[in-house]
This record gives sequence, structure tokens and C-alpha cells, in this order.
Amino acid sequence: MRQRDSANRPLPTTGEAAGAGFTYDNISVPFDAGYEVDLWGRVRRQIEGARAGEQAAAADLEGARLSIAAEVAVDYFTLRSLEAEKAALTASLVAYRRALELTHDRRRGGLASDLDVAQAETVLHAAEAQLPALTQTSLRFEHALAVLVGQPASLFHLDGRPLVEEPPRVRPDLPSSLLERRPDVAAAERRMAAANAAVGVAKAAFFPTVRLTGLAGFQSVNSGTLFDWPSRFWAVGPSLALPLFQGGQRRAGLRAAQARYEETVALYRQTVLKAFAEVEDQLAAQRLLQDQLDRETAAWTSARRQLEIAQNRYWGGLVSYLQVTSAQSAALDHERTVTRLRGQQFAACVALVKSLGGGW
Repeated sequence: MRQRDSANRPLPTTGEAAGAGFTYDNISVPFDAGYEVDLWGRVRRQIEGARAGEQAAAADLEGARLSIAAEVAVDYFTLRSLEAEKAALTASLVAYRRALELTHDRRRGGLASDLDVAQAETVLHAAEAQLPALTQTSLRFEHALAVLVGQPASLFHLDGRPLVEEPPRVRPDLPSSLLERRPDVAAAERRMAAANAAVGVAKAAFFPTVRLTGLAGFQSVNSGTLFDWPSRFWAVGPSLALPLFQGGQRRAGLRAAQARYEETVALYRQTVLKAFAEVEDQLAAQRLLQDQLDRETAAWTSARRQLEIAQNRYWGGLVSYLQVTSAQSAALDHERTVTRLRGQQFAACVALVKSLGGGW
């Protein structure tokens, strides 16, 4: 190492013995710099690992955003489905009250019995009892939406619009490369890259470290001469550090880095396989829910036809009111099932979009 000392550096006064203590002022303004010669790629691999870790954290953030967005969408469509159920139940209550009034009229005219009136009242009250529970469920999802969008539940309200639209269709022949857009897959891949870079850093630790260091500044025993040109000092030179007598620490560090890398590779494989399974589950859900909805819609159509026939036969005096009440209950149950299945279709579509990494 080559260096220059300041001409104004503190020195023992004349007459003092060498090694004797003395008191003096020492004012200095140093500037130092250092540079490591990256012969073995240690610094480069550290930078690669840090960048991969930052990208993994960014992917985790996008994953959290995607999860929140999907939860908002699912809760919204569920709420719309519940509003559609409430609309169907309210319409049925209007019809049940009208049927009860007509049954009372027939009872007063001697055309119906007390049993018919009791059966009509039973159907009406049973349907009315379902309305509070349905309203409570709707409010619970509305309050959940308020929390997700960051608003007080008492001040948050959505207009009750029934879910009558058809869910969007997602083509089943989408390329598997879309899974690369999933934040969890991207995060797992970046963590695997960071662990691979850590293996390179552990390997580079076996080799010497070469540094170039420099030091410069001003030094004086008097503040008045601190920044004078003779007060300057400097030093520059290389340094070499070679790991010796580590007791197996470097080898253990390398084995640990390799084990962590193998762990991230296994986690990446697991994440990819899980992504494929989720996509297949949601594609199957879309197909099976559509088939179930078609069959349930046909059953609802038949139930409405059955109700119409039962009412006409009852008004004609051919059957008892029990057949009418059975047909009313069946028609309402099938209508509510159709509404719930349509809501489940929307939820499955949201889950499919989420499993593919978001919208495209």
C-alpha cells in the first residue's frame, strides 16, 4: 500500500521520549472509498438474489390484490344472487296472499273447507318465515363487501338488483402459458432464482476476496490550517482476504444454500401443480354447473306448469288444496335453486379467472 501523511499531523514535542504519552488536538476530515474486484461473481450473484427477492415480494403483493379483488367479486355476485332469491320469494308471497284471499272467499261461499284455508295459511307463513333469514344473509355479505372496500358497514349500501345476467364464458382451450401470470407461480419462480443465486454466493466464499481501498482527506492539529494544502493525506492500495481455518463453515454454508435451493424447486413444482389443479377444478365446475342449471331450469318450468294445472283443477273443484300447496312449494324451491346456481356460476367464473392469474 502506498500512502502520504499530512505535514500537519500531530507529533510528539521536542524532547519527549519515544513512546511517552502526550496530549494534542487532532482534527481530520477523511474520505474513504472501496471497491471489490468481483473475480468469482460473488457480488453479481448477491445482486441477482436481491433483485429476485424484490420481484418475489412484488408478486406476493399482486397476489394479495388479486385475492381481494376476487373476494369482492364473489361476494358481490353472491349478494346479487341473494337479492334475486328475495325477489322470487317476495313475488311468491304476493301470490300466496292472493291465493289465501280467494280461499277465504270460497270458504265463505261454501266451496272450500277450513282445511283448505289452513293449508293456504301454512304455505304463506312458511314462506314469510324464510324472508328474515334471507335478508340476514344478504346483510352479512353486504357488510363483508363494506370491509373489503374499506367503508363502515353502517354507511355502505348497494342497490338491490337481482342477478339476471348470464355469466361470461371462459374458453376451455386457453393456453397453459397463462398460468405464468399467476402471482404465486411468479413468486415461487423468483424465490427459486434467489435461492440459486445464494448457491453461487456460497461457492464464491471459498475464493479470496480482492478489494481496492482508498482514503484521503485533511488532518491538522489546528483548525486554521486544516484545509491547507500541506494538511492533505491519502492512502491507496489493494487488499486480499483468503478464508483459512473456518472449521467447515464454508462447506456447511454451501450445503445449506443447496438444500434451500432444492426446497424452493420443490415448492415451485408444488405451486405449478396446484395451479393446474385449480384451473381444472374451475373448468369442471363451469361445465357441471351449466348442466345442473339446465336441468334445474327445466324442472322449474315443469313445476310452474304443475302449479298452473293444480290451481285450475282446484278452482274447478276437482282436487283438494293440498295439491296446490305442494305445487306452490315445489315451484318456489326450484326457482330459488335456479337463482343460487346462477350465482354459483358467476362465483366459479371469478375463481377461474383468478386461477388463471387475473383478467386478460
